[in-house]
Amino acid sequence: MIAQRDNTGPVRSWHNHCLTPQRLAPLRLTARAAGQRRTLLLLIGAGAVAVAASVYALTVAAHPAAALLGGYDLRVYREAGLITRHHSATLYSWQFAPGIRFTYTPFAALLFAAVTVLPWIALKWIMAGASILALAVTIWMTFGALGWPGRARLGIVCAIAAVTFWTEPVQRTLHLGQVDLLLMVLVIWDLRQPSRRWWPGAGIGLAAGIKLVPLIFIPYLVLTGRLRQATVAVTALAVTVAASWAVLPGASAAWWLGPDFLRADRTGFVGFVANQSLRGVITRLAGNVNAATPGWLAISAATLVLGLTAAALLHHSGRPAPGWAACALTGLLVSPVSWDHHWVWIAPILAVLADQAVRARGAARWSGWALLAAVALLFGAWPSLWRSHAALVPWGLIWYAPGTSAAAYTHVHPNEYHWHGLALLAGNAYILAGLVLFAVMVGSAARAWRPRRTPASPQSLRAHPNEPRATPGSLGTPLGRPT
Repeated sequence: MIAQRDNTGPVRSWHNHCLTPQRLAPLRLTARAAGQRRTLLLLIGAGAVAVAASVYALTVAAHPAAALLGGYDLRVYREAGLITRHHSATLYSWQFAPGIRFTYTPFAALLFAAVTVLPWIALKWIMAGASILALAVTIWMTFGALGWPGRARLGIVCAIAAVTFWTEPVQRTLHLGQVDLLLMVLVIWDLRQPSRRWWPGAGIGLAAGIKLVPLIFIPYLVLTGRLRQATVAVTALAVTVAASWAVLPGASAAWWLGPDFLRADRTGFVGFVANQSLRGVITRLAGNVNAATPGWLAISAATLVLGLTAAALLHHSGRPAPGWAACALTGLLVSPVSWDHHWVWIAPILAVLADQAVRARGAARWSGWALLAAVALLFGAWPSLWRSHAALVPWGLIWYAPGTSAAAYTHVHPNEYHWHGLALLAGNAYILAGLVLFAVMVGSAARAWRPRRTPASPQSLRAHPNEPRATPGSLGTPLGRPT
């Protein structure tokens, strides 16, 4: 612990100071002016939600419902649930269509078997409604962790929810009937639990038991000093494995011990346009899966270490929401496969960017809003103008690059190997934007950690004894106490 003493005052602990979220110095506004700003923000948020919902309703009216809520992946889940109930030994050899298999864990198969009791139409609409609710709750909890109170929190949540609703990862998740929004809200809810309770970590373990992507949060818990939560997460994951092994021993052995477990291409061609991970972009640039592997392993290892370190530093500096956003972004970059719908984590990332822009001053504020707008535009669910029969259906920029179907890539030379110009930029848009965000978050972590090494002078303390020592421009500087 580093302490600094001036000639007149007590010792100040810089270690504790940097670990504790600090209140910003209050803006010099009258209570009436502050209330007017909160009301204005609430009106803007409500208007944004109304516009987003209206545009979605018009899009649904202009096309068959299946064009927006087809539920292709949800159908795979449901059929896999039926296979689990009646022919579980064939679960991982069965194909829904050529090249389309069930690739989730045996525990996930048990859950999908339970929902097969629902009629298809009911299941599809329940999944869509639950996913939209999960998006809203995720953003609500993120701004709570950032310290936003009352009407201001409700207003900013509505505004960011409206923007993120019209991002391609969210629309793709709704279109396919994917589970990513549900897993994301489960992970963030778990991270928001007070440490005095016994179950924090169980949500992360459960989410990883369904889909392995949330495993990245277990080392994050360790690095942030939450060893008990990490232990609970590992235990919860072990329980899901044991439960599924007891009920589905054959399928469990095939999934966990079979030759396909470590093969990333069991979920599809890793160079496919929808794979917006480091491995995806390196494979597309190399023009060969095997040739890309050594470079991907080296770059991903460095990214993993740097990303988790930055996430831990953000957490330890009193910024939990930017910490888990950095952890999620690191996971998206280093995972062998990060399909476009995995990038629903752009929702809490945009919330963190909005919080940074609001807190910044001068040029930093304008650059913060510019970054948020650029990211929102890159991830936007732009209409599929090349599809004459469904021109207004939201797809996104990455789909403007020519791709190769999952069923055909083994028989043809993939289109992704021939990209150039705008197709190369559009087809790798998420990973390029992710690398920029990664650099921003690493820089923010470095700035957030700097006061631990360089305490302010005694003269500064005497000149500004009550001023919080927040790092200017850093992501997630607390507005108040997290709620």
